[in-house]
Amino acid sequence: MNRFTDRIVMITGAASGIGRATAQRFAAEGARVAISDMNAEGLEGTLALLDGSGHHSMTLDVSDPAACRAAVSTVVAQFGRLDVLCNVAGIAFLKHLADVSESDWHRMIGVNLSGTFFLCQAAMPHLLESKGNIVNIASTAGLGGQAYNAAYCASKGGVLLLTKALAVEFAARGVRVNAVCPGGVKTPLAAGIRMPEGADPTLVSKLFPLIDSADPSEIAAAVAYLASDEARFITGEGLTIDGGQTAS
Repeated sequence: MNRFTDRIVMITGAASGIGRATAQRFAAEGARVAISDMNAEGLEGTLALLDGSGHHSMTLDVSDPAACRAAVSTVVAQFGRLDVLCNVAGIAFLKHLADVSESDWHRMIGVNLSGTFFLCQAAMPHLLESKGNIVNIASTAGLGGQAYNAAYCASKGGVLLLTKALAVEFAARGVRVNAVCPGGVKTPLAAGIRMPEGADPTLVSKLFPLIDSADPSEIAAAVAYLASDEARFITGEGLTIDGGQTAS
């Protein structure tokens, strides 16, 4: 498929995992992609995997509002337009409530929620021009409470409702805004998460899907579908991909 030929797609968190797979999917479908992450080495690895040419990479801390605005400006200056914004960058940890420090909280909200907000805000004028769209990465943690995951749940619940609010505000002006809500995915981020000491096994078991975790490429396929013209009548959606985790 070449659903994104000559379209410009900006993807955050692209150094690994879902972000890398998303960049690969869009490039394989003809897009020129602008990838960003704090991990410069990982970005270079992603860039080397992309089909086609003319792609762009840049380091970006999405928790910095000024950096978000500058990154969008750089993409538009480089390519002349912006068609799709994919907010993938995120962090995660599991901790007992008492062990979540103020810096833990501010970092979680800053990366997962504030970064998504400021990039949407900066990109929107350009997406209005191109009649483009946004796909955010939320989570099953944004759909229901999860033990030891209060800060992450709050951030991803915010991403999901931000998505819906922007979808309502901009639908009549031709910009769609959707989200994907993954459950377990085989990524370096997920592999690095550790259960807190003394965690209740019965509560922890609810965090896992009924079948094996998803591959990042499966999430990327859903992102590409939501961003494509095939999904032109879908906006404000939080597409759950979780192997049955939230089915019961």
